[in-house]
Amino acid sequence: MSDLAWSMSSKVLAGILIYGGLGWVLDRWLGFDAIFLPVGVILGAAIALYLVFVRLDRSSSPEGRNR
Repeated sequence: MSDLAWSMSSKVLAGILIYGGLGWVLDRWLGFDAIFLPVGVILGAAIALYLVFVRLDRSSSPEGRNR
């Protein structure tokens, strides 16, 4: 259970950091102050949370427990 918790929290953190970083790079490249950075952070969190919920749904279903 501890491995699952670390996996889920690391996915959320990685999503925020990666997509936030991409947003920051786009801001610098296109010359904006802070437009893509918050969009990237929110998008990264949303994608990561979606992946967490999909993983939890698979692990809670009877056929997912055999994997």
